Amino acid sequence: MNIGVLGAGQLGRMLALAGYPLANRFIFLDTTGHPSAGIGDVMILNLNEEGDRKHLDAFLAKVDLVTYEFEHLPVSLVRAIEEVRPVYPSSEAIRVCQNRAEEKVLFDRLGIPTPAYRLVEHADELEAAARELGCPVVAKSVTEGYDGKGQAVLRDPGEAHDAWRSINHPRLIVEAFVEFVREVSIIAVRGRDGEVVFYPMAENQHIDGILRYSIAPMPDLDDSVQQTADGYIRALLDELDYVGVLTLELFQTLDGGLLANEMAPRVHNSGHWTMDGAVTSQFENHLRAIQGLPLGDTAARMPTCMVNVIGREGDAAQILAITDAHLHRYDKSERAGRKLAHINLVAPTHDALLAKVRACAAVLPDAPPPRFSFD
Repeated sequence: MNIGVLGAGQLGRMLALAGYPLANRFIFLDTTGHPSAGIGDVMILNLNEEGDRKHLDAFLAKVDLVTYEFEHLPVSLVRAIEEVRPVYPSSEAIRVCQNRAEEKVLFDRLGIPTPAYRLVEHADELEAAARELGCPVVAKSVTEGYDGKGQAVLRDPGEAHDAWRSINHPRLIVEAFVEFVREVSIIAVRGRDGEVVFYPMAENQHIDGILRYSIAPMPDLDDSVQQTADGYIRALLDELDYVGVLTLELFQTLDGGLLANEMAPRVHNSGHWTMDGAVTSQFENHLRAIQGLPLGDTAARMPTCMVNVIGREGDAAQILAITDAHLHRYDKSERAGRKLAHINLVAPTHDALLAKVRACAAVLPDAPPPRFSFD
């Protein structure tokens, strides 16, 4: 099958690598002007040129169906594609997921708890929300923010005007800080026939809004917490009539409860551990789902940790000298804050895994110390 991918970054690259054994062929449609997939056929679409419809038509003529590797796309473009080819997940999923206000409304309607929040459209409203919710609070642009971009932490309501100017967006969502034990994520896959499978939840460590470590399964996670997360994400999948991989990021609180942070309608950084640590990777399962194939087993083979390589790459020989280490490079040039690769470390026990993670972090430039709630 010829699969069109909107976007041409490392997630699309890994989709292609998972799809070639299935005899899939991949055509990427890049809308940024900076494709980095380095694999498959790449076509460029300039969204600022009215006459670029011919490039879109050429792309659609080559594909049987379309998916996407990132959600920051014009909904109008996705809807136009849907008129010609099947798109999985749908334009409705991308519309909701790229707008934090719409996302929160959906969570509320489905009974998925979230941190207390307010929507504001002026610096004075931001200051009032900070007073009402109680500082610290985090202010986020309603659209276009990711990896910590478009956000500011207010530790005093008097910082509201500076925060408003720094974010520079006409509408913000203001969220109360949560006393949480850890950040976690749940990844699930829904097929065309409505079948749903769930991966073990992962614990995630973020630094400056960028994911640095994900570990799964967690050794101290109560089955009831996994079941609660499964229920939340199943409700989202069914409500959106979703097809493919969906990710839901959550905070786990002191009492074991879960509060939803945000969702992503695609394969996700916190699921990269599945490439070497699960029976079926998130990438293969996404491709199975969108093609109407049976979904694969999501069980973890052994405890696994994904280590993100950010900004500068370490020495490959030192990394691969660690037993059962798997280096996945994206063929990108080094640049501060840029995701260049990830490393999956696999071990028979969590103690052995943590020792490997520390050894790996020691040979990566600027890698923060790994910290997990169960350690």
